[in-house]
Order: sequence, then C-alpha cells, then structure tokens
Amino acid sequence: MSMFPKISLRHEVEKYLKEGFVNKEVVSAFGKQEAERKFETLLNRLSHPPSFTTVRVNTHLASVQHVKDLLFDELQKFNGLNVPILQHPDLQDVLLIPVIGPRKNIKKQHCEAIVGAQCGNAVLRGAHVYVPGIVSASKFMKAGDVISVYSDIKGKCKKGAKEFDGTKVFLGNGISELSRKEIFSGLPELRGIGIRMTEPIYLSPSFDNVLPSYLFLQNLPSAVVAHVLDPQPGEKILDLCAAPGGKTTHIAALMHDQGEVIALDKISNKVEKIKQNALLLGLNSIKAFCFDGTKALKLDMVKDAEGKPPFLPESFDRILLDAPCSGMGQRPNMACSWTLKEVTSYQPLQRKLFTVAVELLKPGGVLVYSTCTISLAENEEQVAWALRTFPYLQLQPQEPQIGGEGMLGAGLSLEQLKQLQRFDPSVVPLRDTDIDALRDARIEDMIWLANKDCIGFFIAKFIKCKST
Repeated sequence: MSMFPKISLRHEVEKYLKEGFVNKEVVSAFGKQEAERKFETLLNRLSHPPSFTTVRVNTHLASVQHVKDLLFDELQKFNGLNVPILQHPDLQDVLLIPVIGPRKNIKKQHCEAIVGAQCGNAVLRGAHVYVPGIVSASKFMKAGDVISVYSDIKGKCKKGAKEFDGTKVFLGNGISELSRKEIFSGLPELRGIGIRMTEPIYLSPSFDNVLPSYLFLQNLPSAVVAHVLDPQPGEKILDLCAAPGGKTTHIAALMHDQGEVIALDKISNKVEKIKQNALLLGLNSIKAFCFDGTKALKLDMVKDAEGKPPFLPESFDRILLDAPCSGMGQRPNMACSWTLKEVTSYQPLQRKLFTVAVELLKPGGVLVYSTCTISLAENEEQVAWALRTFPYLQLQPQEPQIGGEGMLGAGLSLEQLKQLQRFDPSVVPLRDTDIDALRDARIEDMIWLANKDCIGFFIAKFIKCKST
C-alpha cells in the first residue's frame, strides 16, 4: 500500500521519462495501457524506501559469519530491534536487514520540525536529523521535546520559519537535542544531530559509526557491480568515477588486496573520502587520484613511470565506469527539482567517459558500465550506441544475474537485452512489513523481495575483442 505520493518531478522531466518508458517497442510488446501503468507504478515506488537495508562485509578483515554475529549484537542496542540478518546466497559478502514499516499508529505531536527533502530521504533509511537539514521548527521548541518531523518535499518552507502549512510528509517522531534558538543561531559548528529519531515511520537501523572497519552501507545493485566485474588477484583495475569508494574498496577486497586498483574522481574532497575508506577498511592496493576521467587517456606515448594519470592506451585489465548520472533510481526520493536540461546533460558526458574507458582497456579486457538511474537514454541507449561506435566490443552475460533484463526501446535484440541487468522496483507491489510478518516469512521469499524491491539501477558488461 502506498504511504507517500509519487515522486514530484518537473512536468517536462516527467514527460521526458514517460516517453522513454512508453516507447514504440514497449507499446508494441505490452500495449500502451500496461506501459503507462508500469511507469506510474515506478514513480510511486521511487518515493518509498527499499524493503531491506543492505550492508557489504569487508571480507579482507573478517569472515562474514563473524561480522554477522557482531551486527546482531549491535542491532539489539537499536530499539531492541529483533529482525533476522540474512546472508545473500548469490552475493556471499552481502547482509540484508529487513526494514519495518510503514508504521501507521505513530501519534503526531503539536511540536513540529520541517526538514529538507534530502534530509527526509535519509531519515526514511534510518538516519537521525542533523542540524543542517532542519528548515523550520515550532516557536517554543526546547531541547528534550518530543517532535513530529516532516519533509518539505516541494522545497517551499523558508529557513527559520515558526510554522509551515505547505505540502509536507510525516516521517515520524523524535527528541530534539537542541532548542529552536540554538538550531537557528547561525553557528557554523552546529553540524551534529539536531533531532534523534525515536519513532520513525520506517524502522531501519542507523549505521552511523557501526562496525566501520567491517561494514560498508551499500545498495544491493551497487554490491552486484564488483562481482560482475569479477576482478582477479594481480590485475590492474581502473575505477574511472570512483567516489565515495564503495565499489573501489569492494573491487580491492575481491582481489584479496593483491594487484592495483586505480580510483579517479575530479572532486578533491571526494578523493580524500576514498582514501579514508581504503585506510579504514585496511586496503593497500588502492591508489586514488584527483583527476578528470574524461582526460585520463595519455595522448603522447611517453611512458609515465610514476603510475599517475593520464594513462597510456590499453593499460588496464578491467575497468569500471560507474558513470555520473541523473540518479533517478535512488530511493526513497520524494522530489527532484532538476530541469530537463540538467537531466539530459549526462548522456554526452557518459559517452566521453566510455570512449576513454575503451581506449584504456587491454584487448580481452572487461568493461562494466553502470548507473543508478532509470532513463532509457542513460542505459539501454548507451549500450546500443557503444555497440555501434566500437564494433570490437561485445556484450557479455553477467554473473550473478539478479536484476531483470534490459528495457525495450533502444533497438537492442532480445538476446542482448537478456545480457543486461535492469533493477526495476515497479515489478513488486508495495507491502507493509512488521515483526509478525517476518517471523512467518520464508528466507527464499525474503531474498526474492530484496532482489526486486531495491533502488533503480542498470549494469552492462562488455569485452574488448581486439586492440584499437
């Protein structure tokens, strides 16, 4: 059952996305009515959180069973949360924790706080409310008050307002750590928790500083990507757009930290985050550089002995291009204010990066392309473009195959679509999960749900058949 309205998009963006989903190929195969229903269902799913929280175990430092036992103890401290922790059968380093909710018997309080849409999305996935996310608070709010927290999904609430009557979505109750006066004092050092959530609509553990050397919070499809890349010990791997380092560190762990993993990102503080994560997880094979991936190909043939970017052609055994994208598959996401120009700006950038990746890949090497978006233009259309532009690339079957096949509309054959993975949360109905339902649920059914009810995501795997 739907708890929230569908994701709020600008009219021209929704129209653009709909044209991709209700295209001629899809309408011919399934009919216009079914295509439109599926699109509306997807928009509704995007505003709700996935059914499971997914964490990846750092197998470089500990066994999955050891970390699972530690995590069980940690969850007992969190509201006495007594839920099963499942090990994914096809992703042995992934643990799944069911999300309880939506909980509909939470009593709304007179004292209110309004948070921004991005902060609201984080709360729905287990976060507390941090001071920078608070937009408005009731006039007499004091530290220790029980507060009802709402998300300003349209972005209409003015910073510091004492009340707000616009469109808002209830997220649950919490206890204020600070008074209204302290929150809006303007002091830059106030960046900690402002409201500690005690009765969230969706009960999901906060992983803030929980077993940080052993666990990495990661969406299920994101954890699939490194397994599909299948890095081997001793290889030289490039993660072309690496921040914040979740997939980079996963690649290094799967290689048993033997070999070389080069991670690039053009934003310096994000590169520092990659380095911090590598250090925290005890991984030494990662070298992170602040560098624009579109310029990573060395145009002269003079060898650089230091191993820094740019790189000579055909330098890498495997390359991951987890491309910058419109991010339209992220969940929960109740509102996106992006213009059509912003949403459509990613396709040319992705093609620039892809072209560089192909040049940097050795003959016989593997290139994995992934996005966390739902649009046809950034996914299947990019695959069709790549196969036309680089005839020496071939699509490869993926292992493990957990997502559905690719979407019709880009002119790809049915055989090619079966080699893609599109994670589409519209394929399962929204459902309420409570402790009693979990007690009666079969493990196989829960794994199936976790595989389907996740973020929107896309993966394609290519092999380079000959030298360029």
